[in-house]
Amino acid sequence: MRLALGYVPLVDAASLIAAAELGFAKAEGLTLDLVREPSWATLRDKLAVGHLDGAHMLAPLAIASALGLSGPLTRLCVPMALNLNGNAITVSRPLWEAMEAADDEVDTVAAAFAHIAMRREREGRPLTLGTVHPFSSHTYQLRIFAERGGLDLDTQTRLVVIPPPQIAEALRRELIDGFCVGSPWNSVAVAEGYGRIAVLGSELLPDCPEKVLALPESEAPRCAPLVRALDRAGRWCADPGNSAELASLLSRDGYLNVPAPILERALTGDVIVDSDGRRRRDPHFSLFGERAHRPDPGHADWFVGEAERAGQLVASDELRSAARAIYRPDLFDAALSG
Repeated sequence: MRLALGYVPLVDAASLIAAAELGFAKAEGLTLDLVREPSWATLRDKLAVGHLDGAHMLAPLAIASALGLSGPLTRLCVPMALNLNGNAITVSRPLWEAMEAADDEVDTVAAAFAHIAMRREREGRPLTLGTVHPFSSHTYQLRIFAERGGLDLDTQTRLVVIPPPQIAEALRRELIDGFCVGSPWNSVAVAEGYGRIAVLGSELLPDCPEKVLALPESEAPRCAPLVRALDRAGRWCADPGNSAELASLLSRDGYLNVPAPILERALTGDVIVDSDGRRRRDPHFSLFGERAHRPDPGHADWFVGEAERAGQLVASDELRSAARAIYRPDLFDAALSG
């Protein structure tokens, strides 16, 4: 069976890339044609109109698409999650220097950030922050970070949407003052000298659900081979002994086109946060494998709650039930038991 799967160039697309390149898909009788998409909106729309058979997708966007809240209403199911964590909040170097944070603790950094943001808002030039899509954990993590410092993200800053591969460049060109994105684009901004990682997502919100495998609902009865292939690939990705090989694979021009050492640090959680080489180490910074894969309807509850807090929807029992129904642990369990 031949499947076209969309992905956005991020470290957390690793399971798809490993499955296609290292034989996990072939072992299940599958040929995966991986289609690199420039943005989440493009990926969402191509999945909706049938140009893709499935996708590596923002979990909240899968829910929003299936509920008709973002783009065309698309009947989707999530038979598998792909990862936890992997995001970070990065600010420009001038903004970091102005913050004068006394240490790297989340609350200290959030308070220093909020102080500058409030001052800039009073001066009539609010900070502009980038997120990758309105329906994303990145948007919700930015909100949580702002709240930790006593800042109202909606009224005291300006939030704009920028595709992940372009967000570091937007910071370099001073179009934004900071952003939340998944690896490797925070580390690219640091390596190129214009960004400073302020907070790791895994420090701000441990075990944050991230990307999922999103499929048309009609494909649910036939998804078991793909789930098995991606589960085995994800377990391979989770093995620290494979980090160097995986980083080399992801670094290829056709995939992320980012130097392998940057990718390997993201995979191992040994993250360089500034141009002086200061590091933060968190082995849970990017999580693949058994801990991440089984889709949890409780994650849908959390996303609905965060979307409601962000003013994106009005939650009801019916809407919550519909969101939970998109997550299909029964399909995951059946595929692995097979």
